[in-house]
Amino acid sequence: MTSTSSERRRPVGAHRAVEARTPVQRVALAVAVVFVVVGVLGFVPGLTTGYDTLALAGPESEAMLLGLFQVSILHNVVHLLFGVVGWALSRTAPGARAFLVGGGIVYLVLTVYGWLVDRDSAANFVPLNAADDWLHLALGVGLTALGLRLPPHRRRSTVRGATNTPRG
Repeated sequence: MTSTSSERRRPVGAHRAVEARTPVQRVALAVAVVFVVVGVLGFVPGLTTGYDTLALAGPESEAMLLGLFQVSILHNVVHLLFGVVGWALSRTAPGARAFLVGGGIVYLVLTVYGWLVDRDSAANFVPLNAADDWLHLALGVGLTALGLRLPPHRRRSTVRGATNTPRG
């Protein structure tokens, strides 16, 4: 046998990094990844119908992600940036909670804005449509609830006295 047991082991910290995340951190990271993916998908012709009308910003952009959600270059970039910020904040439990609750509040405000803005005016710079409004409402409620309800610490397992806290 030419390999030693130390060569077959995982790199130090590789498993612990995943193991050490709290529930709120794991959820915040998952949300962040989804937002990055959605931001990228908004630039993919075929997944975004009317891609040839994709504008920088404003209601002139008639591009529709999945044929349902009105998007623009600005809208897609906002999704990407929101995901990157969430990714960074998910590194700590307080940061993850702030991302979820703060993001939820932003989405609730965006919902109200979408309800009030004239769809054809320059004020609809993101741009938003009715499908976006309903999605933003669901995201606002969901993100806020997750941020407030998920525990900021690792749960202890009751299986044979084991814990999910890192050893060392």
